[in-house]
Amino acid sequence: MFSSIFSKFKWEEVEKQIATTTLQSVERALMKKENLNVVDFAALISAAAVPYLEAMAKKSRELTLRRFGKTIQLYIPLYLSNDCVNSCVYCGFNHKNHIERKILTASETCAEIAAIKKTGPFEHILLVTGESPKNAGFEYILNAVKLCREHFSSISIEVQPLGSEEYAELAENGAGAVYVYQETYREETYKQHHPSGKKSIFEERLRCPDRVGMAEVRKIGIGALLGLEDWRIDSFFTALHLGYLQSTYWQSKFSVSFPRLRPFQGQTFELRTPSDKELIQLMCAYRICFPDVEIALSTRESANFRDRAMMLGLTTMSAGSRTDPGGYATSRAELPQWEVNDSRSPAEIEQKIRQNGYDPVWKDWDASLE
Repeated sequence: MFSSIFSKFKWEEVEKQIATTTLQSVERALMKKENLNVVDFAALISAAAVPYLEAMAKKSRELTLRRFGKTIQLYIPLYLSNDCVNSCVYCGFNHKNHIERKILTASETCAEIAAIKKTGPFEHILLVTGESPKNAGFEYILNAVKLCREHFSSISIEVQPLGSEEYAELAENGAGAVYVYQETYREETYKQHHPSGKKSIFEERLRCPDRVGMAEVRKIGIGALLGLEDWRIDSFFTALHLGYLQSTYWQSKFSVSFPRLRPFQGQTFELRTPSDKELIQLMCAYRICFPDVEIALSTRESANFRDRAMMLGLTTMSAGSRTDPGGYATSRAELPQWEVNDSRSPAEIEQKIRQNGYDPVWKDWDASLE
C-alpha cells in the first residue's frame, strides 16, 4: 500500500528540500535522459528551476511529441448527481450548501447522453457524482455505466471511493478509467478542508488508488487540488504516489490532472494557487519525469491558458463542459460544482486545436480491442 511509503516522508522536510534546491540539482535533472525520480521532480518544481523554464518547456514538448504525437484527446463530463454527504469547504456540492439536490434518473441520464451527442462526436465520457452512498451508490453508478456503454467507446468515472470488487465489476461493464483525487496530502490540515463525511478520513482516501489498481482498471487518474496547501509540496507527494502506482500496477495507464482552486463563497483561508507560469513549470516537470503519463486540463482553466498548454505537454482536455446535473439537456440555474472558465463550444475547441497544428482525437479506444 502507498500509505507505507507515504508515512516515511514528512511535509516539513519535503518543504525544506524543495526550498533549498540548488541550480546544480536542476541542471542534473534536466540532463538526465532516463530513470528520473522524485528527487529530480522536486528540483524541477522548485523556485530554483524558474530560470530553466524555457529549457524545461522545450524538453517537455519534445517528449510529448515523441510519446503522443500531435494529438489532443477530447472528453466531456456528465454530472449525474450533486447529492453529497461530505462538507468539503471548497466545493459547491458541500452538503451544507442550500441548493436543490439532483440525482438523474435513468431517463434523464439518457436525455443527457442524447444532448451530449448533439454537441460533438464525443466517444470519451467522464461520469461524475457527489459522494452519496445511500442515494447514488455503487448500483446507481453501475447502472449509469451500463447506460453509457452503448453510446461511448470510453467511459471514465469520478465518484466516491469504492472497494476493489466493485471497481472490478464496473470495469467488466465498461468503465475503463477511475479518477480519484487526494485533494491534499497534508494530513495535519486535511480535516480542516474536509470536516465531515467519509471523505474526512485521510487514510481511506489515500488507499483508494491501490484498490483501483488491484481491480486492474485500465487507467488510473490522480491529482491534488492546487491551492489548498503549498502546491509544490502537494505536487511532490502526488508524484511520489504516481511513481508508486506505476511500479506496482504496471498493467494500468495513468493520468494526472491539475485543478487550480479558485476563490469561492465562504472562503476562510488563503489560497496557495500556482500562477500560470508556475502551472506550466509543474506540467513540464511531470512530462520530463513521467514521459508516458497523460496530462489533462479541464474547462476550469481559461481558453488562453489551455491553448498554450497544448503546445507544451497537454494530451487530454474536456470540451463543452457543464458541471451541474441535467445541464446539457435542460437549462438549470442551480449551483455547479465549480465555474467553467473555458466556455467555448466543442467545435470551437476542435478548430483551435487544428489551428495549432494538432489533431483532435474523439476516439482512441474501444472495448473490442481488449
